[in-house]
Amino acid sequence: MIPGLARGPRRTAHAQAIVTGAGSGIGRALALELARRGGRVVCADIDEASAKETVGLIEARGGEAIAVVCDVAQLAEVEHLAAEAAAWHGGAPDLVCNNAGIGAGGKLVGDVAFADWQRTLGVNLWGVIHGCHVFAPRLREAGRGGIINVASAAGFTAAPRMGPYNVSKAGVLSLSETLAAEFAGTDVGVTVLCPTFVRTGIFGGELIDAKAADLAARLAKVAGFSADRVARMTLDAHDAGRLYVVPQLDARALWHAKRHLPTTYTRAAGLLGRFAPALEGEKR
Repeated sequence: MIPGLARGPRRTAHAQAIVTGAGSGIGRALALELARRGGRVVCADIDEASAKETVGLIEARGGEAIAVVCDVAQLAEVEHLAAEAAAWHGGAPDLVCNNAGIGAGGKLVGDVAFADWQRTLGVNLWGVIHGCHVFAPRLREAGRGGIINVASAAGFTAAPRMGPYNVSKAGVLSLSETLAAEFAGTDVGVTVLCPTFVRTGIFGGELIDAKAADLAARLAKVAGFSADRVARMTLDAHDAGRLYVVPQLDARALWHAKRHLPTTYTRAAGLLGRFAPALEGEKR
């Protein structure tokens, strides 16, 4: 166990955890924070080297972790992840963080290559669907545990020039709400994270237009939260039984504007989109 663990009756303390996209960004921050809280963490990532690097950081601090290579867009690989985790944990996980994802943005619907739609939805949406499909029955059978899905404020803000990303994150938000309803009255908790800008490397993704990536990176540098801060807030919210985590003030303002003034909000977003490629997201 890593020194400095805060004691208390918390769901995220001493968890047998799985984190996808654990090689960097929010995923790495979640893995490190779970280990700091006494958890044993399966660090899954499509990039083996980065997953092992996260494991090394955990072990250097006295924690326990293993790396598993996993492309969440492939159901068979998520099933393999579940088998590897069960063998190492000795049973069902306590907490599954479906975090893996990629950034995409900068082009209008119709100009976005269809392959980019497929890739974005394959990782960001189907990756989370695969995680929930594989692990929800295991948690249901165990009768306890939790699922944290990483979405984005993009899932409800619907900013221009972010069609594939917006759609993928809206799907994750809806799936999380559905799961929460299905697990209501049980000891399985569901939380969905919806940040705006987080200071990570997502803006260098291959599916983000260069101008949009530069704008987003500059905004994140000025107004973004650190991945560590977002990870702590998310795990604390899960402990408190909260469904939604909307960490930043701008995300919460947009949430309320969209819900209470949907037509006005959409018109304003459209006007903004005419002057600059709009991009919001977070590192997976």
